Amino acid sequence: MNPSRKLTIQIILLVLIIGFSTSCAKTEENELSIIYGLTLAPSGIDPHINASAELGIPLSSVYDTLVFQDPDNGTFVPGLAESWTISSDGLVYTFKLREDVKFHDGTAFNAKAVEANLQYILNPDHVSQKAIMMLGPMEGVEIIDEYSIAIQLKEPFAPLLDSLAQVYLGMASPSALEEWGPEEYQFHQVGTGPYRFVEYIPNDRLTLEKNDDYAWAPSIYHHDIAQIDTITFQFYEDPATRGLALESGEVDILGEVPPLDAKRLAESEEFRLYPVPIPGQPLQFFFNTLKPPTDDPLMRQALIQSLDREFIVDTIFGPFSPVAEGPLSASTIGFSPDYTYPEFNVDQAQQTLDALGWDLDDSTGLRSRDGKRFQLLIVVPPWGSNPDVGQLIRAAWENLGAEVSLEVAPGFGPLKQVQDAGNYHAIGINFFGTDPDLLRSFFASTGFYNWSGFKDSNLDALLTSGVRSSLDSDLRQTYYDQVFKIIRDQAIILPIRDYVNLVVARSNIQGLRFSSQGWFPFLIDLSLVQ
Repeated sequence: MNPSRKLTIQIILLVLIIGFSTSCAKTEENELSIIYGLTLAPSGIDPHINASAELGIPLSSVYDTLVFQDPDNGTFVPGLAESWTISSDGLVYTFKLREDVKFHDGTAFNAKAVEANLQYILNPDHVSQKAIMMLGPMEGVEIIDEYSIAIQLKEPFAPLLDSLAQVYLGMASPSALEEWGPEEYQFHQVGTGPYRFVEYIPNDRLTLEKNDDYAWAPSIYHHDIAQIDTITFQFYEDPATRGLALESGEVDILGEVPPLDAKRLAESEEFRLYPVPIPGQPLQFFFNTLKPPTDDPLMRQALIQSLDREFIVDTIFGPFSPVAEGPLSASTIGFSPDYTYPEFNVDQAQQTLDALGWDLDDSTGLRSRDGKRFQLLIVVPPWGSNPDVGQLIRAAWENLGAEVSLEVAPGFGPLKQVQDAGNYHAIGINFFGTDPDLLRSFFASTGFYNWSGFKDSNLDALLTSGVRSSLDSDLRQTYYDQVFKIIRDQAIILPIRDYVNLVVARSNIQGLRFSSQGWFPFLIDLSLVQ
């Protein structure tokens, strides 16, 4: 080959390579991406089947729901359903669906798609952990026409709209559900939301990309289409690593930051702190009302009164969490502010134990009655600073003259095993949610999570009436006021603190907002200031 011709070809190739590299660099530079830290690696992330709050942080932007709940005032607004009506008896909810929606795989959204999702959840072979319970007494569905569908109930169910507004009842592509099934769908999720699901590698990462075709944003979003191109979710299960990950630039947004780290980071101009109240149940402990000595309500009241709950909250959570005053956090619909718990009074607690016949041995500092030592066993889950709280409770009850053992269950399974055996006096468990009906599972005599063992027909009737008063919010509140009073007067639980999710984000991230559930960010509203 002619040397000059060879040189010319080399120059042309070099120019093409440089031009191609510059183009790629420009594309990558123009694409906006962030890293969002998750604090729990769920065992599964199919929202129809699995139950963790953590899965909703990314997936509430992959799925749209029939209705959305406005986080500012709690009202329900149109989503994939542009309107709905409720029959006068509260048994039929009829939804008129949008006609312009496509799933990420191109499948049309219509009444058949809604029916397919509900059938997928209700299929007993799929073993739904949460979504199926959120449908309550659903009896069936009726497709009225291509874009109209009715959900039929056996009895009124007040939380239905609340349930339909959550990711666990988000609408998935029926084509994808059929293709992948309950075993594999979690790795191939397809919704209609502002972000598309790209990949999920357990214990490593989950990646979303914006949906450029999104054209049906609900009114609660501030943007009509996502501003961030790619969001990668990574896991930071160890609380001690979260502040360091933010400071090193490894992650841009991270929740459940320990209070001391959150306070320190908030003092820097590089970060902004978002304290997000979480509705539902507080950090709490259920007394075992079937096992002595906590089978006596006076004993339970003394144990509560012996605790300086304000000191516990301030010591472990700093100024970010309010002291809990009932079975619901103050940010939850149905919370009754009129029924607060007794103030800290260790002298009164000691007097109650004296009156109950628990004699104090001055030489040992321990109490006994009828030859039996005053012994208590506390069992705590590993999350939410429960072990730290348990240590302070242990110290306070030892100060009363009790021999106190503290056990940390390594996960929900072991915690449930302890509960099944019934060998505990106080055990920690709580769920989150925006509707007060979540109390039914914990306090109804036949409730799945009735870990106190307390049974009361009046309380059962009130909880049932609360869920059936679907069209009268004021009437519902009167029922839950009475529920609160019984739970407090019978000292069934020891409430500690209302959950507040301490989210820290880099200061160049704008528009970080959260849903009514508190955990789930509106990713569509995020933007970056360069």
